[in-house]
Amino acid sequence: MDWALRPATLADDAFFQRVYAGTRADEMALTPWDAAQRQAFVAMQYRAQAAHYLAHWPDAQHSVVVALHGGEWHDVGRLWLHQRPAAIHVLDIALLAEHRGLGIGAACLQQLMRQAQTSARAVTIHVEAGNPARRLYERLGFLPVGAPQGVHQRMAWQAVAADLACRSTTEAMEIGNEQA
Repeated sequence: MDWALRPATLADDAFFQRVYAGTRADEMALTPWDAAQRQAFVAMQYRAQAAHYLAHWPDAQHSVVVALHGGEWHDVGRLWLHQRPAAIHVLDIALLAEHRGLGIGAACLQQLMRQAQTSARAVTIHVEAGNPARRLYERLGFLPVGAPQGVHQRMAWQAVAADLACRSTTEAMEIGNEQA
C-alpha cells in the first residue's frame, strides 16, 4: 500500500484525537461508563499526552500518516518522532483500527530504520506490556533494552544488533538442522 507522511497542523487535532481514541477502545470497553463519559475521559487523556510530548520534546516532528486507498489519499494515523544524536526515538505511532495490519506501520518503521542505518543511529520506542504492536517491533528486530519501566518496555533497533540477531537465529537453525 502506498503511504506517505505530511506535517501535522492544528487542523489535524480532531483526527489525532480519533486516532488516540482508537488506541484506547479496548480499554474503554471494560469501563462501566457511558459513551459521553468515555469520550470525555479519552479527550482529557489525549490532551494530557499531547501536552506532555510538547513540554518534553518541543522540537519533535509530528506527522500525519496518509495512505492511498481507492485512488485517494486518506489520513490513517500519526507518527511523532524525536530526532536525537544517537537515535530516532518514536514517541508515538498509531493507526486507525481499520488500517492496522496492512503493512503501513511496518513500512513507516522500516523507513525509519533505513534512515537510522544511514546515519549510524538506533531507532527506539517504548511499548506498553500487552500491546499487540510489540510483535511487529520484535519481527523487525527491535530488542528490549533494560528492565521495564512501569508498564512500558524500552525497545531499540540497531543495524548491527539486528544483523547479529538474524544471524544468531539462522545459525541456531543451521545447528539444529545438523543435529537432526
